Amino acid sequence: MFSTGQLIFAVLFFVAFVLVMVFTYKKDRLWHRKNYKGVQWVLITFVIFIIFLLLIKYFLKN
Repeated sequence: MFSTGQLIFAVLFFVAFVLVMVFTYKKDRLWHRKNYKGVQWVLITFVIFIIFLLLIKYFLKN
């Protein structure tokens, strides 16, 4: 399906991408904590809303 060169490139690209993301996150960690206080509540509310919609769909189907 894929050649050896393509697989090597994919693995190297993935490793490099993850390393850059980790480095960038560590560099910006303090800035994110300061500017995005309370964002976890938005995520929790969104997940609860999706679960609520799925429950409505389930109960209306039966």
